[in-house]
Amino acid sequence: MSKKKKFYTVWKGHKTGVFEKWNACKKQITDYPGAQYKSFPTLEAAQEALEGNYFDYIGKSKAFKSELSHEQLKKIGKPNYNSISVDAASSGNPGIMEYRGVDTKTKKQLFIQGPFPEGTNNIGEFLALVHGLAILKKNNSDRILYTDSRTAMSWVRKKTCNTKLERNAKNKPVFDLVDRAVDWLKNNSYNTVIVKWETKAWGEIPADFGRK
Repeated sequence: MSKKKKFYTVWKGHKTGVFEKWNACKKQITDYPGAQYKSFPTLEAAQEALEGNYFDYIGKSKAFKSELSHEQLKKIGKPNYNSISVDAASSGNPGIMEYRGVDTKTKKQLFIQGPFPEGTNNIGEFLALVHGLAILKKNNSDRILYTDSRTAMSWVRKKTCNTKLERNAKNKPVFDLVDRAVDWLKNNSYNTVIVKWETKAWGEIPADFGRK
């Protein structure tokens, strides 16, 4: 079964425009600080998006309808909107990686890092969590922190980044952040509660980059 063709809009990159191949898009965003890009199912949609604002498209997804039963949804309940949600995106594993945090209710972006030329989704999820913890502690906030990654939660709990990705010159910026994150965890205490986002009940986490 062949993969569906995608078109890639680049709002910020070495060159901007609409590209029909992922490799062409990747060339424009690699090593470009704050690159902005997203895939679309049709050329028309990609071209229309190019005329608009990146932040009007990022994180946008189709209307979600849970397949869980009424009883299951009732048991899970609603999200706690006194919270921050974090997520990461990686084009390949490893591949170009970035992460961000948003206000869970409004989806207002609170921080974003990347894209980095080489990283993994798990590393990005871990970095996003620690970044969120540091911000909440600095602001003496009582918000909780949502993530959809059990792996990242485990790494934070163990104060380590247990990635199998080997260090090299290309991923040095990512591992510099990893080292800082691990150091922060080992030298700071925090009261923030980290909670698993219930994707099956609530849909994609609000910090999702919407590039699936």
